[in-house]
Amino acid sequence: MTHILDDLFATIDSRKTAFENGGADPATSYTAKLFAGGAPLIARKLGEEAVETAVAALTEDTAAVAKESADVLYHLLALWAQLGLAPADVWAELERRTGQSGIAEKNSRTK
Repeated sequence: MTHILDDLFATIDSRKTAFENGGADPATSYTAKLFAGGAPLIARKLGEEAVETAVAALTEDTAAVAKESADVLYHLLALWAQLGLAPADVWAELERRTGQSGIAEKNSRTK
């Protein structure tokens, strides 16, 4: 069974391929527009959505947090696709950190 994030990534990645092959028009496809702008545009949009999520959280509007979180995840997956990073790479990193204190993990990173 696949996870919804894996399915969404597959859709986004297929749209990236379509864009690269001239089959997706940035004028009619938001995803193609993101890929036309590359990592700088996608990263900026990801940041905007993260801020909107934080603002919704500060007002304790859980419905807005859910909606904004979905936007964050979509833009994060688009950024991964743009950079050629597979969700499995991120899942492996999360698994590597499982059972480890967040403080210990952070301290183990090279400076």
